[in-house]
Amino acid sequence: MHSVGICGSDVHYWQHGRIGDFVVKAPMVLGHEASGTVVKVGSGVTHLKPGDRVAIEPGVPREMDEFCKTGRYNLSPTIFFCATPPDDGNLCRYYKHSASYCYKLPDNVTFEEGALIEPLSVGIHACKRAEVTLGSKVFVSGSGPIGLVNVIVAKMMGAAAVVVTDLSASRLQKAKEVGADFTIQVKNETPQEVASKVESVLGCMPEITVECTGVQACIQAGIYATRSGGTLVLVGLGPEMVTVPIVNAAVREVDIRGIFRYCNTWPVAIALLASKRINVKPLVTHRFPLEKALEAFETTKRGEGVKVMLKCDPTDQSP
Repeated sequence: MHSVGICGSDVHYWQHGRIGDFVVKAPMVLGHEASGTVVKVGSGVTHLKPGDRVAIEPGVPREMDEFCKTGRYNLSPTIFFCATPPDDGNLCRYYKHSASYCYKLPDNVTFEEGALIEPLSVGIHACKRAEVTLGSKVFVSGSGPIGLVNVIVAKMMGAAAVVVTDLSASRLQKAKEVGADFTIQVKNETPQEVASKVESVLGCMPEITVECTGVQACIQAGIYATRSGGTLVLVGLGPEMVTVPIVNAAVREVDIRGIFRYCNTWPVAIALLASKRINVKPLVTHRFPLEKALEAFETTKRGEGVKVMLKCDPTDQSP
């Protein structure tokens, strides 16, 4: 393994031992945003060889069920997924994975970019579900790593204007760096007031809202903000039960869609990175060797920077 990013879910498992119905019952290796170099392949593997640089898709179907047959393998209830109990992740020096879910990186795509394909995939999947297209007006709620990749992808897919909200001024500045047209620092406004501010800066209500926090008030703001007939995509995961103005959404025909991870996104992401049509490098703000993993996790827990990256191969000095 070479580069492994730390995700909020890694920190949550570390601190709380569970996310929803996924409960850690035995020691588990964390990490699911990863890239590395192939050292050995099975006898049936023909598309990879030792020495190849690869990005790793962490979700691997265990059976060809109805979801896999329709191309939505992320919804398969039996899927293997790195660092989701009881499946081990890849924050380690050596790791074994299904070759079909290891994607060769072009020479002009770095290991760090390869690891960032995982969070980038969430943005690709969310924006596809939201049906972002040429001229879309988009509201992204939350300017953490997932909010930022949604900004990047929405702009790439043709959004005419993207507005981002967050509590943190520094994270909103990062949103500007990666392409946000407008930012709003939320303080103590009501959800309706946030929605009004979004409309004010865009000059209209957005057709699409991508909610990346999971916070109840933010979901409420997302519903109020979205234009009638528009779409709200729920990306962030918070409490299982939240109170939302569902009648407001219903009578205005605001479609509410969920996403669960991603599917069929690695080839798209690699093509975008290789063509330099998108730039995810600004997302990485902290780097640590594997030996300082605890320090890296503490940094992420404190909410410092954006993406914390661990380097697992001490002999490889490439980025």
